[in-house]
Amino acid sequence: MRNRKIPTLILLFFFVVASNLAAQDFKAILEQVDSLANFPDNDFAAEYTIVHDRPGQGRDTTVSAIFRRDSKQQYVIVVMEPDSKKGQAYLKQGKTLWFYDPTSRRFNSTSSQDRFQNSNARNSDFTDSTLAQDFDVVSAERVKLGRFDCWLMELEANNDEVTYPKMRVWVDDDNLIRKSEDYSLSGQLMRITAFPDYQFVNGKAIPRAMLIVDALAGATIDGKFVNERTQITIAKVSLDDLPNSVFTKNFLENVSQ
Repeated sequence: MRNRKIPTLILLFFFVVASNLAAQDFKAILEQVDSLANFPDNDFAAEYTIVHDRPGQGRDTTVSAIFRRDSKQQYVIVVMEPDSKKGQAYLKQGKTLWFYDPTSRRFNSTSSQDRFQNSNARNSDFTDSTLAQDFDVVSAERVKLGRFDCWLMELEANNDEVTYPKMRVWVDDDNLIRKSEDYSLSGQLMRITAFPDYQFVNGKAIPRAMLIVDALAGATIDGKFVNERTQITIAKVSLDDLPNSVFTKNFLENVSQ
């Protein structure tokens, strides 16, 4: 009798798990993730401290002021430190991204997929979140990530404008991303990003810190491969309205003088 019940219990367990998966609207979860990270009704400003560790080569620190206006797909980044790069700036208007060099006083078009200031961050890391719009969920499962119960979702891009065509994201039950992995089209792991802590402002979730580990770049130190990594700390967050003039080329030219 006992032996007959065991297979029945196993089947019941898998039925409950399958039913739970089927009941989840994973696209809706991604929409909630985007909603918490985006600012359609407010402007956003913050100070980002970006520390890039290159094994065997040292550490670079960049401090930047970042301004976003998600309602118009705009952002501005102004480098404040180090002095050698002070005044370098970026202006995103829709799908166009400009880089301003105060030495030459010229604007050059650049890509959202490019590295930011040669760190492991990409320019696209500083814009609004569009996971629900740009990706389809191909699979999902319940997992434990440290102390967090999460949905681990496998994502594939539905367009060619994203920085990475494949992703894995760990989303906790508060709809916060705790970890992500970015992959090439062939399935090569490119980088890993951890989001250990968030700060909340007017119902929006902004990471206090992000740790990006480059899966490919690094150096062998004492016989062990050590990956390049970049830590981003976000402080002085404001959701107050910004002047329209902030999101212009004139602003970048004037602030760099």
